[in-house]
Amino acid sequence: MLRYLIVLLAMLLPLKVFAITAPGVIKKSQAVLLYSGKDFKARVSMKIIIKSGQERIRELTMLRKNYGDVSGDQKYFMYFFQPADVRNMTFMVYKYPTKDDDRWMFIPAINMTRRIAAQDNRSSFVGSDFTYEDISGRDIENDDHSIIKEENNCYVIKSAPKTGDMEYSYKLSWIDKTNFLPIKEEYYDKKNELYKVFTAEEIKDIKGFPTIVKRTMTNLHTGSRTEVAFTKVDYNIGIEDSLFSERFLKQPPKKWIE
Repeated sequence: MLRYLIVLLAMLLPLKVFAITAPGVIKKSQAVLLYSGKDFKARVSMKIIIKSGQERIRELTMLRKNYGDVSGDQKYFMYFFQPADVRNMTFMVYKYPTKDDDRWMFIPAINMTRRIAAQDNRSSFVGSDFTYEDISGRDIENDDHSIIKEENNCYVIKSAPKTGDMEYSYKLSWIDKTNFLPIKEEYYDKKNELYKVFTAEEIKDIKGFPTIVKRTMTNLHTGSRTEVAFTKVDYNIGIEDSLFSERFLKQPPKKWIE
């Protein structure tokens, strides 16, 4: 009987080991971080602190709606309250996992809606240390992923871009084994030197969804950092498809932006 138990354990243990893969962990992490709920709304406060200590503030409402699982389309809508030079500015994104996103921005100063090129997902998001890709996510298939170790109840995953047109050579992600949120991310430049660090400062459970409500991105090259706080967070609130249209970029419904 003991011999049969040993044989059974020998058969099951490899299955447990091989069931955990780096792409699988990354996909689960993106599902939790970017796709929780059918839709999402939050008030976002973004503090940009440059090397001299000077601060700039961005305040906005962010809305998201999913059209499928982690491999499905998404739509984002953002309305800016401050500073004064961007007040009433709106930004909309149609995110497609397998092709370039569609982006529009309404600029109140010139009363014009502009279509924005989406080729450069690594450009700065409204002058912060976060990129557009940091906000809406990076396609899993664009990188090679490998688990390099386990540390502090996290999977540490190395993600290296398959093409050489990125400003970083690889990224290390500490993915919590319990909730699968990224606790920390380190970006290494072309010289393999650490230059950018993301940290999750505070996590709350909201309607059963683990949510990073405070996060920081630090740029070691420039000496700047961006601190982001999410308040009034809610999920599954029934955002209508009609919100994500060019006509609402100019005058979005108050019930969704307040």
